[in-house]
Amino acid sequence: KRELIQDAHYETPEQAQDDIFKYIELYYNTKRIHSALGYITPSQFEEQNS
Repeated sequence: KRELIQDAHYETPEQAQDDIFKYIELYYNTKRIHSALGYITPSQFEEQNS
């Protein structure tokens, strides 16, 4: 998360909030491994269970 905002300059708090939301929804929640899922990504988990 730090790498997202480290060099960013936002005009408003809403712009920062929008970028952080996109990061969480598009990267953190989909591509990052999660221990609760057996150390696989949510995308991999969904593929295995569909």
